[in-house]
Amino acid sequence: MPRVLIIEDEPKLRRSLQRGLQEAGFHVATAGSTAEGSRHLGDEPPDAVILDLMLPDGSGLDLLRSLRHDGCATPVLVVTARDAVTDRVLGLDSGADDYLVKPFAFNELLARMRALLRRTSESNRIDVEGLELDLLARRVVRGGKEIELTNRQFDLLAYLVRHAGQAVSREMLVRDVWRDETGVLTNVVDVSINHLRRRVERDGLPPLIHTIRGVGYMLKDHTWSG
Repeated sequence: MPRVLIIEDEPKLRRSLQRGLQEAGFHVATAGSTAEGSRHLGDEPPDAVILDLMLPDGSGLDLLRSLRHDGCATPVLVVTARDAVTDRVLGLDSGADDYLVKPFAFNELLARMRALLRRTSESNRIDVEGLELDLLARRVVRGGKEIELTNRQFDLLAYLVRHAGQAVSREMLVRDVWRDETGVLTNVVDVSINHLRRRVERDGLPPLIHTIRGVGYMLKDHTWSG
């Protein structure tokens, strides 16, 4: 069941969208501000976001830019009363995947959400050395066997996959996976990496997660030549 986060400050519209999407088979969470939306995104990343631009504690565009800056690829459908061409261009250039002007028909919003999820379902499937990672379904398979991971382990693996071939520091992982700016969790990263290795490594298949001394970790396959 796809998970959708609605970030909309108008209660009546928020409840209407939530009810309609739930009836269409979506699991729906809602937020009425950028702060509340950020908390939802950090706790359990959704498969798609419906984002209003005019929120009581800030601009939805600022939240969108922050998500893209942090490497979040979750599809975002902007819904707003701003209908000028310059507003649409700004929204798309800021990282929106689609743009819908209020008022709108719910059936159109539903069709756009389904189209976004169809497009991202293919791009969110990654295969590295027999490791199949479905970012949308949050499913991992290696050597033909499904691997059960905790939410944190999946987020950690997904981050390494997105940065495949690139050394990532413990500080980067603490900041971007644990969402902690203090940097005090670096020892937790080492323990989590060890647990993840035991989950994903398979006999007869090459190791994926490598320690880079003095730097951190890297996910690389046999094509990597560093």
